[in-house]
Amino acid sequence: MNKKGLSVLMRTKMRPLSPVSSKVNPMATSPQERSGNSSQNDLSYTQRKFEQVRDSMHSAISISKSENLDDALDAFSEGYFSLSVEDRRKLLLMLAREYDLNRMQVRELLKQYLNLELPSGDGSKDDSQEDEGTLSTFYRLERNLRHALKPSYEVLFERLNTHPGGLKFLSNMRADILSILMEENVASLRALDSYLKEKLVTWLSPANLELHNITWDDPASLLEKIVAYEAVHPISNLIDLKRRLGVGRRCFGYLHPAIPGEPLIFIEVALMKDVAKTIQEVLWDDPPIPECEATCALFYSISSTQPGLSGVNLGKFLIKRVIDVVRKDMPLICTFATLSPIPGFMTWLLSKLASAERSDSTFRENLLKPEEEVDLINASGESASENNGMEVMLNLLTSPNYEWIHSDKLTPALKTPLMRLCARYLLREKKRGKALDSVANFHLQNGAMIGRLNWMADRSEKGLKQSAGIMVNYIYR
Repeated sequence: MNKKGLSVLMRTKMRPLSPVSSKVNPMATSPQERSGNSSQNDLSYTQRKFEQVRDSMHSAISISKSENLDDALDAFSEGYFSLSVEDRRKLLLMLAREYDLNRMQVRELLKQYLNLELPSGDGSKDDSQEDEGTLSTFYRLERNLRHALKPSYEVLFERLNTHPGGLKFLSNMRADILSILMEENVASLRALDSYLKEKLVTWLSPANLELHNITWDDPASLLEKIVAYEAVHPISNLIDLKRRLGVGRRCFGYLHPAIPGEPLIFIEVALMKDVAKTIQEVLWDDPPIPECEATCALFYSISSTQPGLSGVNLGKFLIKRVIDVVRKDMPLICTFATLSPIPGFMTWLLSKLASAERSDSTFRENLLKPEEEVDLINASGESASENNGMEVMLNLLTSPNYEWIHSDKLTPALKTPLMRLCARYLLREKKRGKALDSVANFHLQNGAMIGRLNWMADRSEKGLKQSAGIMVNYIYR
């Protein structure tokens, strides 16, 4: 193993789970020194630490002298990650509630605005002069309203965005906000999250991002991020990583100058003759075809490295930008497609099967056609009088170690109904008018079309758990 490979491997294994300050805490003491301290002293220290971070946050919002602003922002961003999870929650709720907009001021300005008479606009000279005066009042009140409708925490976001490391900090802070909102729906915190998300969408527009072709020659610190954040098909070893960056493969990432050396999102591409049917042929078939023979660019993985950027749709811009680059560099490539997982299929199907099992026969939806039910019962060796087809299907799909995939009888008996139900799930099952499956919704919203369902395309435990091994090709035209 060369030095670079060892570096990538070791750094990935030792990657910290959460951001930490690199500075030594001057108030930290050794276990011997603190052995005599009571729990009350520990609580007192924690409380003082929280108050210090709270005060630095207030200073970062309210301070006016630029020479002191950097110190306040440093103190806040470094102190924030020294807090416990509960104290971070308390601080974020405080930020959302106490630094919200002044609604009394907004109400007063609205009253003044509504009491103004609209200009007559009949065109006479005297009326025009009066209209100018009225319009000046309108413009003044509208300007004051725009200012009043901005919460105070906007100042903190704007200042952090221009501060070294601030954009990364805001992304990490939003990850904490989203984590809190998953557990409790706090209206003020949701408003803060929405405001911060809008800011991030603006700051991370494609015009501010650099498309980078990631190769084996990139620094080990960047390759470590690829290994650590690959979310669709985990990178198993350095040979796997080198193959994904080698001949017949491409990896592109969006980088931002404020977060150097760390892609915000990256996509992996396989150059092939035809649209692949299984992930095995993409990841493990060797050797890859010569690039000069490729006519298809297959997107097989797209991963975000920043949980705090959830909802900031960088993937849409990345795919379209990569298509433009590949088309320009390799004119022979005429097909752009994905080989995508279907992460919600089994959850949906098992829920339907379990619900049918509990329902009265009058209201039960039979998911199986008569011939499919007969084939399943015969293949399983069950008696039709003892079990119906949906009960058999539920038992097989929830069996330990997915034993059904090793049976020459059960696999073909399950293939027909599973492929049909998967097509229904992708094409017909909706939530608020959009595809129920998150990956399907992403690609269809981006303008892709559903191309082909692929049986036993991902035989990994994750693939079987998510979609019974089925994958789908989306086609970008």
